[in-house]
Amino acid sequence: MQQICSLDFECYLLLNCANQSDCRGQEPGKALMSLVTTADRYWQTLRHLRPGQIWGRVLFRLARPTPDISSAPPRRALRGHWQPPAHRPTSLPSPRQFRFLNQDGDLDKLGWDDPGTDKLWRYNQHYFDDLNAHGAAARHGWHLSLLEDWVDQNPPGKRTGWEPYPTSLRIANWVKWSLSGNDLPGGCRQCLAVQARWLTRRLERHLLGNHLFANAKALIYAGLWFEGDEARKWLETGFGILAWEVPEQILPDGGQFELSTMYHSLAVEDMLDLINVARSFPEALTADQKKQVVDWEARIPTMLHWLHTLCHPDGRIAFFNDAAFGIAPSVEELGAYAGRLGFPAPKVDAPLVWLADSGYGRLSLPEATLLIDMARVGPDYLPGHAHADTLSCEFSLHGQRVIVNSGTSLYGTSPERLRQRGTAAHSTVFVAGRNSSEVWGGFRVARRAKILSARVHQEGDTLIAEGTHDGYRRLSGRPVHRRRWQLSPGSLMIEDMLSDDRHPAEARFHLHPDITATQIASDRGACRLPSGQQLSWRVRGGEARLEPSSWHPEFGLSLPSTCLVLDLRGPASALSLSWN
Repeated sequence: MQQICSLDFECYLLLNCANQSDCRGQEPGKALMSLVTTADRYWQTLRHLRPGQIWGRVLFRLARPTPDISSAPPRRALRGHWQPPAHRPTSLPSPRQFRFLNQDGDLDKLGWDDPGTDKLWRYNQHYFDDLNAHGAAARHGWHLSLLEDWVDQNPPGKRTGWEPYPTSLRIANWVKWSLSGNDLPGGCRQCLAVQARWLTRRLERHLLGNHLFANAKALIYAGLWFEGDEARKWLETGFGILAWEVPEQILPDGGQFELSTMYHSLAVEDMLDLINVARSFPEALTADQKKQVVDWEARIPTMLHWLHTLCHPDGRIAFFNDAAFGIAPSVEELGAYAGRLGFPAPKVDAPLVWLADSGYGRLSLPEATLLIDMARVGPDYLPGHAHADTLSCEFSLHGQRVIVNSGTSLYGTSPERLRQRGTAAHSTVFVAGRNSSEVWGGFRVARRAKILSARVHQEGDTLIAEGTHDGYRRLSGRPVHRRRWQLSPGSLMIEDMLSDDRHPAEARFHLHPDITATQIASDRGACRLPSGQQLSWRVRGGEARLEPSSWHPEFGLSLPSTCLVLDLRGPASALSLSWN
């Protein structure tokens, strides 16, 4: 599952009307101001796009390719050794019943493209992830029936299932299933070739990022599973795309450039999948393609190190930008897959880890782990999975998450989606009711917070991180937010400073749902961990309160939680946590 609402070129067209419906009934002056504000938001969003994204969007929408249903190329013989891929949870509880995003659906009632069903859920129908999920062998008969039904009910080039992204994931999943010892039905073998041909004409060059990466991966899978001149062209196209995209999307510190822990996990799986299939058909690769595979292999250790750096002691990812459990394979599953391919588990045992190219840090003591976000929003031309979470943090004590960010439970353009992306849903400072980066729509960002400084260091037995951002510069006084974290044995202090304090501001610290918080006075209180251990909290430079909030660890799931809010008074404030 990835971004499904693209940076549509329609936003350019909307400049002509600038949300006129929002202006109706307003006084002329207010209507003009609304028009100017809307136009500025579109400009601040569009100006970061690459020209190819804009023109590519136009061409993509105008193109009307015809599916090529000619006979499939012959199957290539497997010469190498295929390793079992990473497994996801089961999404097929019965032969015709799906479970995606914590929602159930009956194929006999919904079909393959029910317009009343959320599009993201429908996308998942067409991925066929369950072919390679846990216990897939026991559902072999169900899978055969669904494969044949899909081919029968989804004519080439039509409806949701043939959009480029689900087509890409489905191609890879069908090939993985086949390489794991299963025989694709004859109609599916033919359809697989039709899908690969179709994908070559619908490459998502206007979106770039993880979408184009998935397109390339699918063509490599198809190009290696089949043989002949046509398959060779698919293979060349896929390798050609990744020759550009891998160096851009995988940063020197190992992070995936969209700076989401969840999408990084998906990128790790993609890279391992590519290495796995390339090793399975070594004779099909040219010398240059083999060099690319060697480069992919060299990147895996740093990618695994990055992933483990941004995990809590519970072994699961932190929630920075779009992130949730259950979409990518678990960290444990990815580690086992990497091990089968010969990549050892990384060691993340240093007290200070700074991922300089990404902007994330880890400060850790034997009993405490602090994960900090001093990262940019993401690629300027592709911030679709960004949250307004600059200088946020997550904190674990005695193996239990204490301070968290909100997570992600849905995509789309709803007010709840916007709230979950907003600053107030993260453990950072919220000024004048504004987001530090102007997230809007489902996947768009206008003005973005920029990191002005970032530093991690150690003083004695105290671990320190400091960062500054300018996301509130559009307010009067152009306030700059500076945050300093100090982690010492038995205590954590988080100090916030604003260069101009004329605007109302609050530091928000979201607590994990399993944490029980109490307030003793306006400036202090306590938190109880599920294990019974306690920590005390105290604030200075403002008054604190506890208010209800929510945590979103999976898509389709929201859990009630508590947020500790510090109303800032003056230019500096601090939250101190202490424990035995």
